[in-house]
Amino acid sequence: MGLVVGTRRCNVKKLTEEDIKYRYITPAIEKAGWKKEQVLMEYFFTDGQVLVRGNTVKRGKRKKADYLLAHNEGHMPLAIVEAKDAEHSVGAGMQQAMDYAQILNIPFAYSSNGSGFLEHDFFTGAETELALSEFPSEEELWKRYLQSKGLDAVQEKIVTEPDYFDAFSSKKPRYYQRIAIDKTLEAVAKGQDRILLVMATGTGKTYTAFQIIWKLLKTKTVKRVLYLADRNILIDQTMQQDFKPFEKIMTKIQDKKLDSAYEIYMSLYHQLAGDNGSESFREFQPEFFDLIIVDECHRGSAKEESQWRRILEYFHAAVHIGMTATPKETKEVSNITYFGEPVYTYSLKQGIDDGFLAPYKVIRIGLDKDLEGWRPYKGQLDVYGNEIEDREYNTTDYDRKLIIDERTQAVANRITKWLVANGRYSKTIVFCVDIDHAERMRQALINENKDLVAENPKYIMRITGDNQEGKAQLDYFIDVNEQYPTIVTTSKLMTTGVDCKTCKLIVLENTINSMTEFKQIIGRGTRLYPDFGKEYFTIMDFREVCRLFADPAFDGDPVVIIDGGDGGDGWDPTEPETPDPPDAPGEPVGSGAPPIFEPPGVKETPAKYRVRGVAVKILNERVQYYDKDGKLITESIKDYSKRNILEEYATLEEFLKAWNSAAKKQAIIDELQERGVLLEALKEEAGTELDDFDLILHVAYDKKPLTKSERVNHVKKQGYLYKYSEVCQAVLAALLDKYMNEGICELEDTRILDNAPFDRIGSPKNIAKLFGGKEGYMQAIRELERAIYGAA
Repeated sequence: MGLVVGTRRCNVKKLTEEDIKYRYITPAIEKAGWKKEQVLMEYFFTDGQVLVRGNTVKRGKRKKADYLLAHNEGHMPLAIVEAKDAEHSVGAGMQQAMDYAQILNIPFAYSSNGSGFLEHDFFTGAETELALSEFPSEEELWKRYLQSKGLDAVQEKIVTEPDYFDAFSSKKPRYYQRIAIDKTLEAVAKGQDRILLVMATGTGKTYTAFQIIWKLLKTKTVKRVLYLADRNILIDQTMQQDFKPFEKIMTKIQDKKLDSAYEIYMSLYHQLAGDNGSESFREFQPEFFDLIIVDECHRGSAKEESQWRRILEYFHAAVHIGMTATPKETKEVSNITYFGEPVYTYSLKQGIDDGFLAPYKVIRIGLDKDLEGWRPYKGQLDVYGNEIEDREYNTTDYDRKLIIDERTQAVANRITKWLVANGRYSKTIVFCVDIDHAERMRQALINENKDLVAENPKYIMRITGDNQEGKAQLDYFIDVNEQYPTIVTTSKLMTTGVDCKTCKLIVLENTINSMTEFKQIIGRGTRLYPDFGKEYFTIMDFREVCRLFADPAFDGDPVVIIDGGDGGDGWDPTEPETPDPPDAPGEPVGSGAPPIFEPPGVKETPAKYRVRGVAVKILNERVQYYDKDGKLITESIKDYSKRNILEEYATLEEFLKAWNSAAKKQAIIDELQERGVLLEALKEEAGTELDDFDLILHVAYDKKPLTKSERVNHVKKQGYLYKYSEVCQAVLAALLDKYMNEGICELEDTRILDNAPFDRIGSPKNIAKLFGGKEGYMQAIRELERAIYGAA
């Protein structure tokens, strides 16, 4: 319908967006019957991407909706409203509203400039213009929602059950956790009994599972729940942390003791399956559990003969929910997988872009023997007296077929140099080829760090499936309050299930071809922990593993994989299949522990040759950063910044026009930061303290920069200050000193007047009066900025 905008529009033309919201949009929403607790204004739903350049770290802009309207006292978002000022059309904010609505899984999007609303209905695809008085009520939108979803009264009760809320922690589901919860509940309500959720490591899968279980128990949709995982540490972490509110109704199945008095049962799948196929789970009736949640379901649940599959098939009448960070399909598995397509996926890239996960810096190191290969001379013997097979060896052979002791030492030396530069107590995981390699790497690192090992022998430890002493230290390694162990070497044991929030360095010393294993390893570092100083992590790659970042499958659409020598987790098609040795007690079968190294003489052809006296050196290094688009960039900080500045301001004239017309110069700097340009990092690399303006001109447009001191002297020589009274001159002279020491952004912040030396001149209010009031003072600041940047 048409909108009346004529005379009224002239009256509101100069109103800001905030004025429009306050005078027109908010009253229209309230008149439609929406309660205050249902209307969330300035709703921030991301934390802002962590941007890293050099050693400089900044947060990008957080995403926020102007209005989020929710059903059920704020529990279920129904609509997004984006506001614009009266200079814009009524639909000017619709694209943004639709973008946010799609991210947040919200069915109705609205745009408004205060003269009316434009509605987009995601169920029908239709757009409708509405007068201010026609904004729909909550009752109307909820009725449309239920009809479009096809939900009856029983289903409605399930999907609208409020979240569990802990008043002490005030923890609430993040937006993507809420979507995962809502989509799962809707699937259960509609009778779907095989459900897959894909959420990147570090995004809170267990907290999401907790909320799902809580709501299904509260609505009496289920009565008993079985939670399956493949490692003790996963079960214990879950019970002690996210599932703690369940402590009175929750038990851990162990020692074949099955107590039917609880509502939630936590179990390792191999314990429930029983030793030698004894199948302890048959102690329960097949109908005993209504819900089974399988954590890290990519690790075997789809394999028909697996222990998990037998458990799932026995309790076939229950709802089965699979949760994983990295599901993937193999050639041997049909596209029709056990759990079906994911009802929701939240990827690593999304987590990093939203600022909920730590980005990574990659150091790719090329050793000469890796890049050029190594070949023995004719008849050369290894250290055990075995004649080395005459062929060229490369990175796929090192530490599998051939050990070069100096190569191990070179890797340990480079790791140590990073620790010295970035903090020697930075938690570090070194992923090795196998247990033998992990042990030799432990020894090499000890010899590079003898001083700290002398202080505490647990500074460096090997944590592998065969080593009880090392595994006993795993809890200490992941504890944010424990300093030791600091550096751990491992092979497969720590690829999953290790929630190490403080891990700052991941070293890749194994050739990895499995995308699943690669994702799991990267996931060890993605948790943010700013209180510990961890806002990003570093990947040190000696084996060209980071080529997998460029593979579309790294952040592609996932399905389910199976374990074993058939393309599953940890499988290397170039290697002959050899059965894993029995794992240590308490570890699941098939956890990936490689064959133990056999000493020479056991076979005619030794398992590995070992040589010494081979010179190994680093030929090249390159540092790559995670850029704003989720790709690894290899350019220098200067080249990267120049390219991104020119994408925003193609010519010097465009930049100067934007700079001079900006009410606050900080807005320009913030806009460039959103494009990944961190001026602090540029200053650090250049080793200079230029003004932001001069730094941009120099880097992007090849202009000779002026120092801040030169700009201040130019202002004084022009006699600019003399047009003001003596007291005003003192204020402006002090502002010039602040600019010279701290930059232009300090001038634009009126809070600077609360500090010395201005507090000796008068209060901020009295200082503003010297210039004829606040507007007069701000005008003087704008003129001062023009004088500063007027110098050639």
